[in-house]
Amino acid sequence: MSDPDGPLLPHGGYEHLHSYKVAQAVYDATVVFCDRFIEKGSRTHDPMVQAARSGVRNISEGSGAAATSRKSEMLLTNVAHASLADELLRDFERFLVHRKLRAWPKDAPVTLTMRERLKHDLAPDLPPVPVGTVRLTGLAGLVDFVARAAPELAANAMLCATHQATYLLRRQVESQGRDFVEHGGFSERLHAVRVQARERKKSDAGKKSDAGKKSDGSDKSDGSDGVAAPVCPWCGKRMRQRTARKGPHSGQPFWGCASYPNCKGTRDLSDKSDPSDMSDPSDLSDPQRKERV
Repeated sequence: MSDPDGPLLPHGGYEHLHSYKVAQAVYDATVVFCDRFIEKGSRTHDPMVQAARSGVRNISEGSGAAATSRKSEMLLTNVAHASLADELLRDFERFLVHRKLRAWPKDAPVTLTMRERLKHDLAPDLPPVPVGTVRLTGLAGLVDFVARAAPELAANAMLCATHQATYLLRRQVESQGRDFVEHGGFSERLHAVRVQARERKKSDAGKKSDAGKKSDGSDKSDGSDGVAAPVCPWCGKRMRQRTARKGPHSGQPFWGCASYPNCKGTRDLSDKSDPSDMSDPSDLSDPQRKERV
């Protein structure tokens, strides 16, 4: 199976499909049936075995192809259905006709009983088996039944089992079609996954940015370590911590007006003045007026 958040579509797991289990039982029993009742040199023996094999192997192949193509999945599942419905079923019917054996009506009691048993691996509540009697005990016992039953019983059992497989495969193809209409195919999945990845990237970047702001208790606008910035003695705006780059105070920190270079008001970093001190900008006697940058 695929990663639900990855680009590949859901795929695999065909071993758990009931259609696969029935088709596998039909294939195994067909090999026994053909070896027992049809000459290997005839033109019917190998095609029947190949049709039965196609019915089961295309299910598994379609399940794997589903990772990147819903079209291939539906195509191969339909090939499996066609191999059983249009080839194998017709060959079992012709077997009965050519040997003048009876094909049971689909609503006959014996047919209904056999179909019901084939719904289970081992049918429940079976009565004791009389000595010398061959009995179909369920899907798991189909091969053994075909290996020992009379030709008419064996062929009709194969018809019942193959009908069940084709019914399940037809419903499987229909379900795959509805899923494609509702969710799209591989191209749509790639686009959706890519969009989700971009959204996650944006979200993660936003979370990191928020976390950085929360971890830094200082006002990023003033550059200080948690110390409230004073106001400029010239213009009254908030100040920022700066470092003198030249002159006798080179390398020393000081408060500089945030409006620099339009305003060149300064304060010593050790100035304990009330940050709310809105000194009159016209007071030119302020000793901090001297430009330091």
